[in-house]
Amino acid sequence: MEFLIDIVLLLFMAATALAFVFVRNLFAVVMLSGIFSLAAATLYVVMDAVDVAFTEAAVGAGIATVLGIATLGIIGIPDEKPQARSAIGEFVLVLVVGVLLLQHTAALPGFGDADAPINKHVAPRYIEESGKEIGVPNIVTSILASYRGFDTLGETTVIFTAAVGVLVLIGRRRKSGGDR
Repeated sequence: MEFLIDIVLLLFMAATALAFVFVRNLFAVVMLSGIFSLAAATLYVVMDAVDVAFTEAAVGAGIATVLGIATLGIIGIPDEKPQARSAIGEFVLVLVVGVLLLQHTAALPGFGDADAPINKHVAPRYIEESGKEIGVPNIVTSILASYRGFDTLGETTVIFTAAVGVLVLIGRRRKSGGDR
């Protein structure tokens, strides 16, 4: 059943990504981006990566979508330009890249493989040393609150930068007196 859910979510994400190629409306692109992030967050939940899913849902589907819509509200949505040429070239490019990516996934270690390099890199150290290094007896808490604290700092920096960008756009518009 989990495999079926994975396949359905991946197909939905692929369809959303293909829609990016053909859609020319900026509002639709922002909404598709939010839908893609929400599907990715759901996939992360199915893969038992709840913390990553929460971050993807909050940042990718939530804040990024709101900031995108706010930016479009500030700068306005330009009229759709008629497509000058066919999108077949882009579609073929996406198809080729997708096939190459699928071909190379065979070289990846199996899902949950204990001998995979990712499981040999830091996990043993977290299990053996986190109590001494961090001083928190719960390994999950020590990982999320301390070792991965830099992830959170980086994500906060990205969100802060995006918010400053939106505020700069608002300030430029007010300075020029262009209210709509």
